Amino acid sequence: MRRTVQSVMCPGDPPAPLPGLDSSASPFGGLGGLTASQPSLLTPRRTVDLPPAHTALICVALPGLAISTEQGQLTGQGLEGFYRAGRRMLSRCQVRVAGREPLAVQARMVAADRARFVGTLRASPHAGPDPDVVVERTRYADGTERITLQSAAPRTLRLPVEVALGTDLAGLGAVASGRAGPELPASVHDSGLRWSCPTGHSAVTADPPPSDALASAGLLRWELELPPGGTRSVELRVRPDGAGPIGVLGRGAASPFAPARAAGDDPRVGAFLRTCVEDLQALLLRDTRHPSDTHLAAGAPWRCGLAPGEALAAARMTLPLGTRLAAGTLRTLARTQLAGPGPRSGLIPGPRRDGGPHLPPGCTATEATLLFPVLLAEARRWGLAEQEVEELVPAAERCLEWLRTTVGDGIYLPDPHPGGPLRCETQAHAHRAALLGADLLDAHGRPGGAGLRQWAQELRTAFRDDFWVEDRGGGRPAGARAPDGRLVPHLGSGTAHLLDTGLLGCGVLAPGLLDKVQTEQLARLFGGPTMDSGWGLRSLETKEAAYNPFGHRGGAVRVQETVVAVAGLAAAGYEKEANSLLRGVLAAAEAFGHRLPEMYAGEPRTEGSVPLPHPAACRPAAVAAAAGVLLLTSLAGIRPDAPAGTVTLCPVRGAPLGEIGLTGLRISGAPFSVRVSRLGLAMVEEAADGLQLGV
Repeated sequence: MRRTVQSVMCPGDPPAPLPGLDSSASPFGGLGGLTASQPSLLTPRRTVDLPPAHTALICVALPGLAISTEQGQLTGQGLEGFYRAGRRMLSRCQVRVAGREPLAVQARMVAADRARFVGTLRASPHAGPDPDVVVERTRYADGTERITLQSAAPRTLRLPVEVALGTDLAGLGAVASGRAGPELPASVHDSGLRWSCPTGHSAVTADPPPSDALASAGLLRWELELPPGGTRSVELRVRPDGAGPIGVLGRGAASPFAPARAAGDDPRVGAFLRTCVEDLQALLLRDTRHPSDTHLAAGAPWRCGLAPGEALAAARMTLPLGTRLAAGTLRTLARTQLAGPGPRSGLIPGPRRDGGPHLPPGCTATEATLLFPVLLAEARRWGLAEQEVEELVPAAERCLEWLRTTVGDGIYLPDPHPGGPLRCETQAHAHRAALLGADLLDAHGRPGGAGLRQWAQELRTAFRDDFWVEDRGGGRPAGARAPDGRLVPHLGSGTAHLLDTGLLGCGVLAPGLLDKVQTEQLARLFGGPTMDSGWGLRSLETKEAAYNPFGHRGGAVRVQETVVAVAGLAAAGYEKEANSLLRGVLAAAEAFGHRLPEMYAGEPRTEGSVPLPHPAACRPAAVAAAAGVLLLTSLAGIRPDAPAGTVTLCPVRGAPLGEIGLTGLRISGAPFSVRVSRLGLAMVEEAADGLQLGV
């Protein structure tokens, strides 16, 4: 699959690193996906084939990664290896017992940060067809590997064990683009081996120490004695020279997430929520200059750094797990906000991303800047301390000032600005930011709320006419308006953001850009076979000439937008369509071992089929894991208003998964548990003292 190597930055932003291999870049930069009838305004760029990641077992505990195939051996091919902070510390780790490689029989993820590989061999003479030695390898993202041999032989075995090691100390970008270079020469160091190059060092130490270490061959050797039924283990530790073990931010007291649990009639919900939370914990990063603030990386293996829009969106979807992640993300991004005079003042920088087959690239800075006040306003409803809110209000105010300045005397917000198209989803983000931002300003005695509400009203009135495409099927919202006023009529999953209006006080949702009739028509379209693949919502309907089931904005199922559609449709009362999409995503999650990728192919679901993975999708991905949290909590329709001391429940009445209980959530920092019955009735089972159930 061919993808670009450069990311296009929004005007005025610093140059981007390699695609998807650092803080905000993406492997899906593209040329804007212009159709043959649209002349490209962009210069073609060099492309590479990214190594496929869809079959890899990826252990994540950032800044550590361990990427393996199902064979278990690290051969140095493709992406295989242990990585730390984007550098491959070990590319080859091949085990031989009695001169032979164990036969791989099983590989599976045990948790987000570790995988287990099992192999067998016959070590006894005349043992027959049954293996009598099991070789188990447990590989951790922090650079630890434990190799355990267990004997079932009737007599004591004396087995030579060899581990061949090597590395190129290449960056992930170089590995992905095929520029990793040869292995480096090793030297014997301590109880293992060491490699060096001008950009860094790596060392492997072994416990117990090997009986022999051969630097020229990169080989460690042991002579292990296994009594009948006995076990012996060797532990390898991969570290940058002088570095200690990786601290996993998502564990213990450092985790910003509540220990939420799900249980009910559908046995899948418990494992799904647990896996989503584990993946979120594994993707946590710390602001190096402000270590108390954490945020989420976009995903592994390609984007193990901060992508502002996705970090904000993921923090918003995980508010039921507590507000600590939201606060850390907001503070981190507030420090990146552009200051000073000029039209970009108040903007939160971000790269451009591909807009799909019908639009030029959009600017994620626009999305991030509009999401900032929304996340702060909703985090306040979920119980973020008023002192923390007060400290962040000035940054949100600057975001809203940027919005009004950029719109100017007009109605719509172009993206990218200036001169870009008027994207449907950008107007939805802007409208929501204005309404929730106005409430935030009012609550903290800041001016400007009335003006934002007035502009939002004008936007609603104009949008319902200007962005609606009439056709024989009842019409549809346009994907965008071109600068010359032409409508881009193609229906994609980006229109799901029209259903995500945001939470105001007292359990009330903000009004949306569509009227009731238009919302009903959009629900009908989302529920039809051209958009609902059976595994989720396609990013472009199948009847479009540009439809590609693997196109990330041209037909693939994007998990985040599918779940946004589920929550929005359910809130608007279109439960049939919401339930179909919900069941599709849950079935896909089961097929992916409950670890959802950011997207997968939009091929239709048939009896006995499984979803087709996208070979370049991140898995785990922050927005996909966070969307899993939103998917399950939206069944209960939890709408808190911590400043008012109330919580309103608006459950999905059809109870599509039967009875479900959600425990260990958080409102105002206190445990909150809710149960939805098979009749679709919600009951609070645990809540903070003084929290009243709203109507």
